[in-house]
Formats: sequence, C-alpha cells, structure tokens
Amino acid sequence: MAETLSVAEMLPNRYEPKRKFRWVFAIEGIDSFLMKTAARPSITTEETEIPFMNSTRYVAGKTKFEQISVVLNDAIAPSGAQMVMEWIRTHFESVSGRAGYADFYKRDIEIKLLDPVGTVVELWQGKGCWIVSANFGDLDYGSQDPTDISLSIRGDNWVLQY
Repeated sequence: MAETLSVAEMLPNRYEPKRKFRWVFAIEGIDSFLMKTAARPSITTEETEIPFMNSTRYVAGKTKFEQISVVLNDAIAPSGAQMVMEWIRTHFESVSGRAGYADFYKRDIEIKLLDPVGTVVELWQGKGCWIVSANFGDLDYGSQDPTDISLSIRGDNWVLQY
C-alpha cells in the first residue's frame, strides 16, 4: 500500500529560507540605511547559432550582467539626493559639462543577505559599478508618501562569494 507523507516529514527540521527583508546594500558614499528595495544580479548569455546541413546547433555566446535597480528613501538629512548627485558628478558634471574617468566613477558594491541573527549568508560583490540612470521621483500635493530615488546601476562583473 502507498504511504502518504506529511509536510513535516518531507521538510528538513533545519530549513530556514532566505528572506527578502534581511539584507544590506553597501555602496561607498551612500548610507545603507537609505536603501528601500534592491535587485540581485541577473545574467544573460547570448546564444551562438551553428548551422550545419539540415540542422542547427547552439552554443553559449557572450555573457553579460544586466542592470540592477535600486530604490532609496530620500531623507532630509542625510540627503539621499545629495549622495546620489555626488556620485553622478564623478562621471558627469552638469555645471561644466565635463565627464570623468572610469577610475573616478566606478565603485564596488556589496549585497549581503542575512540570516535571522544577522550573519551574512550570501554575499554578492559588484565590480566596476556606476549609475546608468537616476530618477528623483515625482511630487504630489495630495499624497503623504515619502519621496524616493530610483537608480539603475550597471556593473562590469558580479561575483557570488558564498
């Protein structure tokens, strides 16, 4: 006769999922406590088509890391907008129109996922990251919601350390 297992018998007792609300996003020059939402890296690998006679084969082509999105709470003090603009000014100064060297504006980023007691259980390190777009949000007299800042960040490489 077939045996029916309960959920408690199928799941291990030490199972603890990673939670979406336990993380720290560290960027030099921007306070971590201002972070509201963030995305973990996503990877896209192009395909290379190899036609041969009456068939087609595929192999992996170039791989790239996609932009990640980050939303910050825009506080009065310390000013989130000011922190973001200081980073943007390292690759584009709107007053003078000057651009900056990659060495000035590329920064390393860390995304740390935490367990219930605060131990880092997953560490992503972004290398050569910079702001592709910054949206300082809209204003509305009819709303009491706090303002926030949306960023799109491009990184040269992401490494999952553990």
